[in-house]
Amino acid sequence: LVSPHGIGVRDDQALMLVFDVLGVLQSPDDILNAIHTCSRLFGALLERGELFVGHLPEEEATMAGSGGALRKYKVWMRHRYNSCCNRLAELLGHRSFKIKELALCTLMKFVQLEGAHPLEKSKWDGNYLFPRGLLLADSSLLISRFQEYLEHDDIRYHTMQATVDLVARVTDTHQQRVPPMFWNNTFTLISAVSLPRQQSDISNFYVKHKAPPLPALVFQEHKHVFEKMWFSFLKHKLPVSLYKKVLVIMHDSILPHMSQPSLMIDFLTSAYDIGGAISLLALNGLFILIHQHNLEYPEFYRKLYSLLDPSVFHVKYRARFFHLADLFLSSSHLPAYLVAAFAKRLCRLSLTAPPEALLMVIPFICNLLRRHPACKALIHRPSLTTDPYDMEEEDPAKSHALESCLWELKSLQRHYHPEVAKAAMAINQALSPHEVSIAQLLELSPYEIFEKDFKKEESGPVPLEFIQPQGLLGRRGDLCVEHFALD
Repeated sequence: LVSPHGIGVRDDQALMLVFDVLGVLQSPDDILNAIHTCSRLFGALLERGELFVGHLPEEEATMAGSGGALRKYKVWMRHRYNSCCNRLAELLGHRSFKIKELALCTLMKFVQLEGAHPLEKSKWDGNYLFPRGLLLADSSLLISRFQEYLEHDDIRYHTMQATVDLVARVTDTHQQRVPPMFWNNTFTLISAVSLPRQQSDISNFYVKHKAPPLPALVFQEHKHVFEKMWFSFLKHKLPVSLYKKVLVIMHDSILPHMSQPSLMIDFLTSAYDIGGAISLLALNGLFILIHQHNLEYPEFYRKLYSLLDPSVFHVKYRARFFHLADLFLSSSHLPAYLVAAFAKRLCRLSLTAPPEALLMVIPFICNLLRRHPACKALIHRPSLTTDPYDMEEEDPAKSHALESCLWELKSLQRHYHPEVAKAAMAINQALSPHEVSIAQLLELSPYEIFEKDFKKEESGPVPLEFIQPQGLLGRRGDLCVEHFALD
């Protein structure tokens, strides 16, 4: 259809071939070949300047008018090109990944060619850089394929802009019924956006310009659009599963690029209200804002305190919880009443905790006492007749923990597991100034405890039981004797 020497062959038979190609593109058969043909055909027309440039007039009015044949041909072919692009955008939602991938690559080829040969007389602004159908269909694999283009500075910049516009349009259209698939697709895309570190890093452009558009060249513009993109996404009510994914990458991939990280507080507080591991991750984000960005958030430790309940020793994220709690309570400038409240609450909860958790939490409590000598008074009040500590009080300042004592650790010295009893004995003597690392204890499991005991080698004579046991734990007068006596 396109000759190598000029405008090309424009007789009726040749023009009908374009309709045939587009017809195959619309049909369910031989779509791959039709996409390849459209790629070569319209790619050549763009390079040769055979598509109408400027504001595109109506096709019927142009064909019926008195303009020259060359102008009519270019207008007509530009309409066919638009039809091709629209169909390729629809094919991004096709069930075949090969068809989706080829449609995406063809659209991106047209983007590059349009940048070099603009179809609008005004400066090309990159609005077509982002195939919007990506986020509207179930296309996680295709999004991964598109992420390869995000290495280019102009693609990344205009993709962020287009995402802001698309999120606003979809939420306005669907109101409160935005499909979860859209949110998941959007997160998959924007979480792959990695900003350059400085102005000199902006040099990799997908569309080759003699002079690239100014905003795409400015580092601060990239940061501004990045911040706008994330705020436009996080201000909406997201599926619960996405809160955790966002919070996991927040401290490394989001907050460092924000000019005003404190604006994330609304998202973090709403995430805290979800509960469980999400609440803990939200507190981690707040902790970063407090220590690195001077955020004032007096409710932080009260919210952390409220997360301490019996389930904390049994959940999957137990190791992460105590790792972060150790970090949050690491400052020696925390008030004594606050540290005492955490130590006391952990002691009370430890009365029903499993051995593998106790082997971690007892050193954790002792470390708190080492950091805050004023709290050591809690282990030196043997004459206390009643415990003033209020376990039900949500405010650690009103729990009266500093007036109490850690009698629970004394009770754990008689624990049935010898390692737990030995760990609890640490408070019988002056605590060493050096903290005990709990890193190796965070992931301790019942199986590991059993294996350790099983492989332990006894030295010397082993005492044998020759008196019939009276209870489950083998002690006379034990509480278990009444209910678990052995025949």
